[in-house]
Amino acid sequence: MNVWRRLSGRRRAVALAGASALVAGGLVTLPVTAAHAATQCDVTYTTNDWQGGFTANVTIRNVGDALSNWTLGFTFPDANQRLVQGWSARWSQSGRNVTAQNESWNGNLATGASTSLGFNGSWSGSNPKPTSFTVNGVACNGGTTPTTAPPTTTPPTSPPPPTTPPPTTPPPTTPPPTTPPPGTKVDNPYVGARGYVNPEWKAKAESVSGGNRISNTPTGVWLDRIAAIEGTDNSQSNGPMGLRDHLDEALRQNAQYIQVVIYNLPGRDCAALASNGELKADELPKYKAEYIDPIAAIQGDPKYRNLRIINIIEIDSLPNLVTNTSGNPGGTAMCDTVKANGAYVQGVGYALAKLGAIPNVYNYIDAGHHGWIGWDSNFTPTAQILREAAGASGATVNHVHGFITNTANYSALVEPYAKVTDSVNGQTVRQSDWIDWNQYNDEQSFAQAFRQELVRQGFPSNIGMLIDTSRNGWGGSNRPTAAGPTTSVNAYVDGGRVDRRIHKGNWCNQAGAGLGERPTAAPASGIDAYVWIKPPGESDGSSREIPNNDGKGFDRMCDPTYQGNERNGNSMSGALPDAPISGAWFPAQLSELMRNAYPPLS
Repeated sequence: MNVWRRLSGRRRAVALAGASALVAGGLVTLPVTAAHAATQCDVTYTTNDWQGGFTANVTIRNVGDALSNWTLGFTFPDANQRLVQGWSARWSQSGRNVTAQNESWNGNLATGASTSLGFNGSWSGSNPKPTSFTVNGVACNGGTTPTTAPPTTTPPTSPPPPTTPPPTTPPPTTPPPTTPPPGTKVDNPYVGARGYVNPEWKAKAESVSGGNRISNTPTGVWLDRIAAIEGTDNSQSNGPMGLRDHLDEALRQNAQYIQVVIYNLPGRDCAALASNGELKADELPKYKAEYIDPIAAIQGDPKYRNLRIINIIEIDSLPNLVTNTSGNPGGTAMCDTVKANGAYVQGVGYALAKLGAIPNVYNYIDAGHHGWIGWDSNFTPTAQILREAAGASGATVNHVHGFITNTANYSALVEPYAKVTDSVNGQTVRQSDWIDWNQYNDEQSFAQAFRQELVRQGFPSNIGMLIDTSRNGWGGSNRPTAAGPTTSVNAYVDGGRVDRRIHKGNWCNQAGAGLGERPTAAPASGIDAYVWIKPPGESDGSSREIPNNDGKGFDRMCDPTYQGNERNGNSMSGALPDAPISGAWFPAQLSELMRNAYPPLS
C-alpha cells in the first residue's frame, strides 16, 4: 500500500507556487486605484460558463483600513446578463448594476482579510466580464479585464439551476445539477466544484519535463502520521505543510473542495510492509486522542465552513480483515491481531463519527478494488465489515457519504475487449488465469455493483462511489486495440486486456502504467467522481531496503527481481527499479505515467 509523504520546501517557494497556480487557473486580481484613505480593495472575479448560463466566484480582499460592513458593486457589460441566485451576500440587480451586501457573519474584514461570495447567472448573445468593481463606493479596478478561469477539474456539462428560470435554459439532453450556496451539504460534493491544488505536489510535478500539463490537478492531502497534522511549515522551517496550512491555502485559492486522506490506523497496512504505520496494534486510544481528535478540531474551525472537506478514510484497512487473516493465503498475525482487538473497526468508526459530525465534511471509506474484493468469497463479507465499522464507536451510516475504490492502485477503469461475460469456444473467460473466476474485470463495473451491495447491507440508497484513476490509464504503444485471438481463454484475455500488469495482485510502482482519466464529477451511474487521490510520482515503496526514520519497511513486492508469493500467483512483481521509500518523490515514475497516459496528454 502507498503512503504519500510530504517533502520539504521553503515557505516562500510554496507561496510562489501557490501564486502561480492562481495565474495558471485564470484568476485575475484587480488592484485599487481610488485614493480613499479608509477603503482600499482587491477584487477577483472568475466564472465557469456554459451556453446560456454561468457561475461566478468573487473574492474581496481588504487592503485598507478594517471594515465592519461592505457593499460590492459592479456593472454587467451586456444588458442580457442577469443575476439569478447568489450566496454569502445579499444580492440584487437594477438594470445592469449589481450589488452584494455582506451577511451578518462576514461583514467584518480586517486589513489583509478576504471573503468569498458568488452567484449563478444567465446570459444570451455573449457573456463579457465586468471590468469595474467598487467596495463601499470606492473603485477597485485598475483597468484589467477579468477572464474566465479554467477549472482545475473537468467543468460541469450543465449549469447549476437557478431559483427562477433564466432567459436561456440548457439543452434538455443535459439537465442541470443543483449547486446550493457554499457551506450547504450536497449529494455530490464534486459537481460544479473547483478542487484544491496542493502547491507542494504542483511544484514537484513541474520539476519533471512536461509536468506542467497536469500540475493543476487536484490530488489528495495524505495525513500518514500524527506529525503530519501540524506539519512544520513556517517562516523558520523548511518542513512540509500541515492540515491547517492546506485548508488556508484552499481558501486562498477559492477552492470549493479539498481531499484529505485519513491514514494512520493502529497496526496499519497489516498485510504489507512498505507502508506500515507509526502506531502499534494496541494504540487505539492514541489514534483517537492524538490523531483523529486534532484533525476534527481543525476541520471543524468555522473559518472553513464553506469549504467541502472530503475525507478518504483509512486506505487498505477493513478489507484486510476479510482476506488477510488466518485461513487465507498469505494471512498475517498482524491482521489477526487488529481483527481480534477491534483496532480497525473501532478506529474507523471513531473517525467516521468524529469527522462526520462536522456539517461540511464528507466521509468516503476505502473499499479495496475489484482485483481484491471481486470474488464471491470476498464481496459480501467486505460490505458487511464496512457496515459493522459504520456502526462502531458512535458512528452511524449517516456519517458515511460514500466509498472509494482503487485508491493508489492500478486496476483498469474499463476493460473494453475482455469482459467477464465473454466466452471463447464455449468456455467462459472467467476461467482465464488473469480473471481467475473473479466476477469483475474492471474497476467501474465493480464499483457500481459493490455500491448496490452496500445499500443491501444497510447504507443509504444515495451513497456515491469514487474511483482513483491517478495511475490506471494503461495507454501508450502497448495498449490493445481489440480482443486477443480466440485460440484459448488465456490468449483472448491476455491479448485484449488493457491492464498490462503481470498479475492483479501486483501493487508496487508498476512498470508500464499510465495516468488515467482526469478528475471528473458524476462520470457514470452511481459514481460521484473519478479522482486523483494518490499523487502521481509518489513512490509506493523502495525497490531495495533503505534505512529511514519514518518507519517505512521494505516489501519484496517493490523489488523488480522478486518472483512473487501465493498472493500474486508466484509471479514477478512488475515493479520499477531504483524506487525510493513509500511517499518519496519518484520522478522517473511520473515521466512514465505521463508517457503512458490514457486518455493521452496533449
